[in-house]
Order: sequence, then structure tokens, then C-alpha cells
Amino acid sequence: MAEAMTGLHRSHRCTEVTNDMVGQKVTLMGWVQKRRNLGSLIFVDLRDRSGLMQIVFDEPVIGSEGFEKAGSLRSEYVIAVVGTVQKRSAAVNENLKTGAIEVAAEDLRILSESKTPPFPIEEGISTKDEVRLKYRYLDLRRPDIQKNLILRSKVCGIIRDFMLKEGFLEIETPILQKSTPEGARDYLVPSRIHPGSFYALPQSPQLFKQLLMCSGYDRYFQIARCFRDEDLRADRQPEFTQVDMEMSFVDVDDVIDVNERLLARVFSEAIGVEVPLPIPRMTWQEAMDRFGSDKPDIRFGMELTDVSDVVADCGFGVFSGAIADGGTVRGINVKGQAKMPRKKIDKLVEFARSCGAKGLAYVCVNEDGSYKSSFAKFMTEEEMDRLVQKMDGQPGDLLLFAADRFKTAVEVLGALRLNLAKELELYDPSEFAFLWVVDFPQFEWSDEQNRYLAMHHPFTMPYEEDLPMLLTDPGKVRAKAYDIVLNGCELGGGSVRIHQDDVQEKMFEALGFTVEEAHDRFGFLLDAFSYGVPPHAGLAFGLDRMIMLMTGADSIRDVIAFPKVKDASDLMTEAPTPVDDKQLEELSLKVVTETEE
Repeated sequence: MAEAMTGLHRSHRCTEVTNDMVGQKVTLMGWVQKRRNLGSLIFVDLRDRSGLMQIVFDEPVIGSEGFEKAGSLRSEYVIAVVGTVQKRSAAVNENLKTGAIEVAAEDLRILSESKTPPFPIEEGISTKDEVRLKYRYLDLRRPDIQKNLILRSKVCGIIRDFMLKEGFLEIETPILQKSTPEGARDYLVPSRIHPGSFYALPQSPQLFKQLLMCSGYDRYFQIARCFRDEDLRADRQPEFTQVDMEMSFVDVDDVIDVNERLLARVFSEAIGVEVPLPIPRMTWQEAMDRFGSDKPDIRFGMELTDVSDVVADCGFGVFSGAIADGGTVRGINVKGQAKMPRKKIDKLVEFARSCGAKGLAYVCVNEDGSYKSSFAKFMTEEEMDRLVQKMDGQPGDLLLFAADRFKTAVEVLGALRLNLAKELELYDPSEFAFLWVVDFPQFEWSDEQNRYLAMHHPFTMPYEEDLPMLLTDPGKVRAKAYDIVLNGCELGGGSVRIHQDDVQEKMFEALGFTVEEAHDRFGFLLDAFSYGVPPHAGLAFGLDRMIMLMTGADSIRDVIAFPKVKDASDLMTEAPTPVDDKQLEELSLKVVTETEE
């Protein structure tokens, strides 16, 4: 039966007790990790968020009643222990911070009993994610998850301290706001007071932070909760946290400078990693050409090579045809993998197809200099030699090729490059390689909508020299946009914003908005801009992703206290759930079932 803790006050967390405290009396509280009954002595590993402390129960010290109570302890019982710190009577445990000491218990209270947990409360368990997330309150007790969340808290503290010292103001922006669907789907919230009308949960504080610039708050930041109703993956959740900032009277270099120094301080103080500054920069076009990705992992080579010029007129119709249709032929050299089994190569072909490729061509450069290829019979010996030479193919190399439109070809090889690097262990997992990707295209073409969409958002400033092409050749317009990339993961992104009325109008026109549509969606912002708006720019980076990379976690679920699963549901609370008819009626809503449709 649970006992009260009346009269007791915890003096220390477990690992706050140190070797120089031998002989001192302490009061510890936490969970029973393990109990070992040796007959005359009972040992208990007591756990709290700081770590473990060994408690020793000796009947002459704690008394027969206390000793009997200690014998009843089970895993995850919550207990309070009063005792004296002493050196361990047995061998020192070098793996524990408290491995040289223990607490000799003089008083024990069982504050709460526990059922047997559905999985062990320890690091490195193989329990299915579904079970872990159903019992997330237990999963959160595991030391590795606790370390992640403690690090997250530490990082937030460092960020706040840095930003305040840099003259930023922490300002909260609304959670309930207007829906402006231009990007991911909004989460909508029905209004009871305004039947048939809806709020949207923020995908980002973008519009409000620009309004703050209009209002004279020249340096804003916020650790902001954001929401996007989109398909999930390892580094994506329906609700997430971003470190959001905006600055007035700045350009690209100013924003990059602040964020480089911020990242350097965070990584140094939080995990002891020094980030060399300045962080290298690469244009979007160079990143796509060399790595097939706008968030390239630069920890290893295997860069893409454009072979279009040497195969444009070759006898292999897949290559020459792609080029004739305005496409490209690119390749990667997988060094030393010419002897890869055909089954493995076939799997690579299937992987390429899953990424959108029509297929994947290959050449194995044998040790004697001959070739084994899926297409050699269609090309002359001279054409093959030129192709292998262009790829810097050496005996023992495997050459892989994609022929398609530029975007498809490079992205397929970029994905293949990452897949092979992981499989072949071509990079050091402990390395942190930062990169700025700059000069993004202002627009990207959507086949689905048959129009140009803003690659970042409609308020991104184009380069001044590209402004004449906004309406005449939008595909060639470059944006003053920049992403910070870490180990092949987009950590964050931002841009210089449009602050001139005429440029903003042309931007909306290029996106296919009428004047009326633009004002219907963004009228409040455009009106604000008519009252004097400073040049401004900003950036936001994903806190969840950053902590995931810092900890080496496989998913951002391991660095978020209460995450969702792939279908955006919460296995622990079973949200989302239906609501009763009265609630729906108050909101002027009706749920239509498939049979009613």
C-alpha cells in the first residue's frame, strides 16, 4: 500500500550525490530499476532522470520492518529513501557516474506501487514502436529518451540566451489564424461564434513575423509550435517546433552570419562539437548538378557526372532519345563495386524506378579493362570508352546512369547515392557537415496544377537583376532564399522578403493570382505594407530535426515527448476521436458518412 511522503523532502537527485559526500545523510526519491536480494543484504538500483544510485538495505541498519518492506520492492515502484552515503563495499562500477558510492538506507517509504511494465525501462530495447508509443509515459522513463529531451531543453535555453544577447525580442504569434492555403494543407478549427467559418492552425508564423517588422520590432524570435496536415515520415510530424526569427534592415549575409554563430554556440555548448565558420555555401544549381539534391550530404563523394555531351549521338536510344527530348543523362561512379551481384544491381534498378526513373543503366568496369553492361551492345567500343573515361571509370568500378528530364534524372541518382552510401558505410555517422544552399529558383512548375508555384513562399524576394523575367520567363528567376543543411537533412530555410508593392504584385501575377484573390488571401499584410515597411529577412529551422541529428536518433519521434504515428494519430490517447452530436451542433457541423454520400 502506498505511503505518504509527509515530512520528507528530496535533498538530491541520484547523480547529484558525489564521492566527496561520503558520511552525509541524503533523501532520494525515484523509481526502482532493479532489486537484488542476497539474503542478508538487499540491493536496489534507484532511478530518476539524472541516472542511477545503488541503495543497500541492511537489516541491522534499517530494522526488520524496513528490511521486509525492501524485500517487497518490484521494478517501477516509486520509493523514498533516507540514508547515509558510503563507499561501495563491492567493486566500483566504472559505467555509472555513481559507481564508487552507495546509500545505506535508514528509512524506506513506498510512495506508489507498479504493475509489471509491458517492456523493460532501459536503453536499447527492441520493443515495437506501436507498443512504446501506446505506453509513452513508460517509454519516456527510459534513459536514452530522457537524455534526448534533457538535451532538447538545454538547446532551447542556449538559443534563448544567444538570441536575447543579440538584441532579439521573444514575441508569441497567434495559434488561431486565417487560412491561407498556398503550400501544405492547413489544420482547420471551426468557429462556434461564426458558423461556417474556420480558423487555421499556423504552418509557420510567417505573416505575423513580417507584420512585426512593419511594427518596428526589428529583431524577433520565437520557439514556435507549427502544424501541417501532410503525410508523415521519419523527420516529419503534424505538429512540430521551429526556431523562428525575422530581422529588419538586413540582407542575406546578415541572416546567415547570425545563424552561423547561433549554430556554432548551440553545438559547442550542448554536445561539444565545434562548427568551423564560415559554413560553406553552394548554389541550388550546383547542389543539384553535383549531388542530385537541394539538401546534399557532403560527407562523402560519389558526385553526379553529366555525360550528355558524350552520348548525345550514341547508338543507345534511351540515352540519345532523352537528350533529343530536352532531357539529360547523368551518372555516378560507385568505386570498387564492379563485382556487385546481379541481384543487387537489379534491386538498385527497382529502387531507381520507385524514385520515378524509367530504369537504370549500368557498366561494370572489369579488372582487365573490359566492360559488362546492360547496354554495351547498342554502342560502339569507342562510344563506351568515351563514356567510361568521362565517368573516370577505373577497373573495379560500377557506373550507374539515369536518362530523363533534368529534375527526374538528378533526383533519382541523388537518392541512389544516399542509399548506396548508407549500405556501403561511406560516411562517418559522428561527423557533422553543415552547408548553406543559396540562390534557389523563385518558382517550381507543378504538373498537377499546370502553373508555377513559389518554391519557398509568395513573399520571397527575387534577385534584382532577375526582376524583368518575373512575368516573361519565371523559370529562370532566382530567389534570395537560403537553406541550412546538415548531413543531407534540411535543417531550416529562409529568405529575404519582398517589401516593394510593385514587386509583390508581379509575384502574385506570376503565381496566377488575380488582384482580388491576392487581397482576399493576404489583404491584411498588403495593407500593412502600404504604411511603410522596412527591408527584412528571416529564417526558421526545425528544432526537432536538429535534436534528432545531434542525438543520432532514427526519428524525430525519439526527441518529441508525445509524438504522433504515420497516420497522425496518438496511440496513447487514441486521438483523434469522434465527438458527440451536441458538440457538432454547436459548431454547425455534420459528419457525413460514406453511405450518406
